[in-house]
Amino acid sequence: MTVFERVKKLCQERGITLQTLAEKTNMSINSLYKWKTSKPSIDKLEAVADFFDVSTDYLLGRDDNKKYYDLTDKDERDIQKELENMIKDLSNGGALAFSKDGSEMSEVTREALIISLENSLRIAKIEAKKKFTPNKYRD
Repeated sequence: MTVFERVKKLCQERGITLQTLAEKTNMSINSLYKWKTSKPSIDKLEAVADFFDVSTDYLLGRDDNKKYYDLTDKDERDIQKELENMIKDLSNGGALAFSKDGSEMSEVTREALIISLENSLRIAKIEAKKKFTPNKYRD
């Protein structure tokens, strides 16, 4: 996918035209259309990346993640592994430590707890990437 195709796709997702993008980024529409066959200049590429809040690497096709803190496949595997360990630890505790009456929790409650834990792990991973990624590796 070319830079132009990615930009066009982002425009469609945002519900704007290429002309609107050109106006908002102080470019001519012809500049954008030139990207079909040639590489854009750095300043124009950065302007478009900033407008859409994506990385320049995403626009250039070097990375499929729109932002530096998007979760990678490795991150997803790590989350699943950690989730499995948490579920195992909770299961070893019997009816869970916070259960007052000591009875088993329903399947619906168990699934809701697992979904909540998984979402919490994802949020924590994203926040850690935002906080600890060195500036030179950010957008």
